[in-house]
Amino acid sequence: MGDKYPVVKVAAVQAASVFLDREGSTEKACRLIREAGSNGARLIAFPEGFIPTHPVWYHHHVATSAIANKLAVELFKNSVEIPGPETEALCAAARDANAYVVMGVCEKLPQTIGTMFNTQVWMGPDGTLLGKHQKIMPTVGERLVHTGGFGDTFGAFQTEFGPASGLICGENSNPLAIFALTAEGSRLHVMSWPNHFPTSGDPMRNRVSIDSQAFAQMSKAWVISACGTVDEDMIRKLEVGPEGEKFLRNPDCCGGSVIVAPNSRIVAGPMGAEEGILYAECNLEVGINMKLRHDFAGHYNRPDIFQLHINRSAPRIYTVYGSNEAPALGTADVVPGIVDATPPALGSRDSALLPEERPVQPLPDAAAADFERVKQK
Repeated sequence: MGDKYPVVKVAAVQAASVFLDREGSTEKACRLIREAGSNGARLIAFPEGFIPTHPVWYHHHVATSAIANKLAVELFKNSVEIPGPETEALCAAARDANAYVVMGVCEKLPQTIGTMFNTQVWMGPDGTLLGKHQKIMPTVGERLVHTGGFGDTFGAFQTEFGPASGLICGENSNPLAIFALTAEGSRLHVMSWPNHFPTSGDPMRNRVSIDSQAFAQMSKAWVISACGTVDEDMIRKLEVGPEGEKFLRNPDCCGGSVIVAPNSRIVAGPMGAEEGILYAECNLEVGINMKLRHDFAGHYNRPDIFQLHINRSAPRIYTVYGSNEAPALGTADVVPGIVDATPPALGSRDSALLPEERPVQPLPDAAAADFERVKQK
C-alpha cells in the first residue's frame, strides 16, 4: 500500500481590515474563518497585518507628519497581544472551522508601549495557539513602527499534513529564508501580503505572482498567497487627497491573491481588487513528483559546498541577577539563568510564544559561584 499523501483544501482570504479597529477586524476575521471552514478549507490564510491593519499610510504621508503619527499611535492602541482576547477568539473560530489558520497581526508585547512586531499567528484545528512568526526584517515604511523578529519564531510548524510554513511580504523572496524552510520540508507555505505596495513601485499583484511561483519552484511546496485590499472607510481615514484616492481606487493597485502548485503553475487566481475567498485542492503528492527532479535541500544540492546555519535563540537586552525585590513590569520571566538556545524540534515551536514560556537553564558552575558570592555580599 505504501504511504498516502492527502489532498488538502486551502483558502486564501482577500479582505480589507476594519481599519485600525482591533475588535472589528477580529470579528470580521472570525466570520471569514468560519465561512472558509464551512466550505471545507483545512488551511486558511489571511493578509499581512489584517488585525488591525498594515501601516500603509507611509506610502502616502511623510513619516513625521501629524497624520502619520496619529495613525501610528492608533495602530499601537489596536495591536494584538499574544496570547490575548483576540487570539482566544481566533482559536475558537479555527476550532469551529476545523482548520489551521494563519492570521496577520500587528503585535505588541504584554505590558509594554511603543514597540510592535509584524506577525503571523498560527492556530490549530483543535483551537490551540500553535505559535507565531515575527517578520525578520521590516520593509520600507514598516521600519518606522515595527521591529524585526529573531530566529526563535522562524521555522516550519508541524501539522497533520506535514510541515507547513509562512513568511510575510518581502521575506518571501529572501533566498536564505526560502532555503531554510525548504530544508525543513515545508509542504504548504502561506504568504501574507499588505493592502497595497508603495505608489512608486510596481503593483503588488505583479510581485505576488512572481514570488509565489518562484517559492514553489525552489521549495516544491504549495503556496497560498493572501493579499489585503482597501475599502472606502480606509481610503477616507488615510486622508490621501485626490491623487492618493485615484491610486487606491485603481483595481490594479491592490489584491492579487493566488494559489500556486509545486510545479509553479497558478491553479487559483489571481484575484482582482475585490474581497473574497480563493480556494484550491492541494494534492501533496505533486510535491513528490517535483522533488524527484530538484530537491534543493536533498539530492539536488552539494552540502560539502553549500551550508546554512540558523540561530534559533533570541537575545536578551535586560536581565536581573541577585535581586530579592519584585521584578520590574514585564520582567517576571527574568531569573538567574540563560535562555535555552537549543533549536526546537521541527514544528514544536516551544520558543515561539512568550519569553516566560521558554525553558531556562541553570547558570554554568563558575557563573553560579560568582552569583552566590555577589548575593552573600
